[in-house]
Amino acid sequence: MTATATIEAATIEAVWRIEQPKLAARLARYLRDIGLAEEIAGDAFLLALERWPRDGIPRNPAAWLTRVAGNRALDRLRRTTMIDGKHRELAIDLAGLEREMPDIEAALDADIDDDLLRLIFTACHPVLPADQRAALALRLLGGLSTPQIARAFLVPEATIAQRIVRAKRTLRDAAIPFETPRGQERRERLAAVLEVVYLTFNEGYVATTGPDWLRADLCGEAQRLGRSLAALMPDEPEVQGLVSLMDLNASRFPARTGKAGEPILLLDQDRARWNWSLIRRGLDGLNRALALTPTPGPYLLQAMIAACHARAATAADTDWIAISAYYQALALAAPSPIVEINRAVAVGMAFGPAQGLAIVEALKDEPRLKDSYLLPTVRGDLLEKLGYQAEARAAFRQAAELTGNDRERALLLTRAGD
Repeated sequence: MTATATIEAATIEAVWRIEQPKLAARLARYLRDIGLAEEIAGDAFLLALERWPRDGIPRNPAAWLTRVAGNRALDRLRRTTMIDGKHRELAIDLAGLEREMPDIEAALDADIDDDLLRLIFTACHPVLPADQRAALALRLLGGLSTPQIARAFLVPEATIAQRIVRAKRTLRDAAIPFETPRGQERRERLAAVLEVVYLTFNEGYVATTGPDWLRADLCGEAQRLGRSLAALMPDEPEVQGLVSLMDLNASRFPARTGKAGEPILLLDQDRARWNWSLIRRGLDGLNRALALTPTPGPYLLQAMIAACHARAATAADTDWIAISAYYQALALAAPSPIVEINRAVAVGMAFGPAQGLAIVEALKDEPRLKDSYLLPTVRGDLLEKLGYQAEARAAFRQAAELTGNDRERALLLTRAGD
């Protein structure tokens, strides 16, 4: 592949990452079938892969994809309106679409934020089991692949694939309306929606696979969705807490990678490069959220941890004892192996690496961590601090074999001395 072709392929992939969730959400509004909307969005992208390298990337790639997808949707509906009752329902949508022609592109461009919110609330409908909701929403909103979602949930890829297929089928067969719910129904879906938004942000914060350690575009989408939710539900402390958490973590983006894209760990970052405007916004948001509740939930607790890092002028000024206490509270509020790994880091920093290592060793038989690079990474770090260099290097090599991210692997191999 030539250098030009490589750049074109990377550009097309970037456009797809950004536009696929929006395109699927726009189409789902009309088609009322998430699976069909995703399929037609995929068809538009395949045509782009065929046409753009030959004809050049259009001046407005999003408009090109929207036009192609809109036409494909109309063609698909015209072919299927004469068959059975389900298709009579689709015929109503067809009539609506055809009335809006020739302004179909303008119609599909309208209310994009609302469409994404509708999509996430629909994907998190209670008719779906919790594990299916999150997998489907991450696929639709984050554009994450099946392997990426599998790593996020610490389960096999085949399991995630089955969850997504079943979720689409259930939503279609139950004729779930594509809408943002109100009142109690909205509150009942909120926890699942927040989980999806935060998992999407985390996938951008440390990409599971690929050449980039950080995917700012994915984080930006999650932040935008979070702010839309916050505007919709200004009195929900966990919503405000999540937005604050994402702002505080995103404030470190300018210092998280070097000139060549290599990772720079938190304690080694140049804090002058942090985005202090974003930190102020995150801290203000945290204060407003804490005023809404006497009992911080999981997202508020994580925002409080992020605020400890943000307030420390230097790495040495970090209040690790407070962070350890917040992680202890988080482990009680939302227990998970990942929280325990992070608690081990904090305890190791606050009370010494031996105490952190004791937490890590207690996790060694945890089945959900057997394919995760995080446990051997933290174990290697703590062993290194205790002076067990050979064991630390072995742990870093094990972690390097497990990670799917090229930058993370390079960093781990460097720490292993390879």
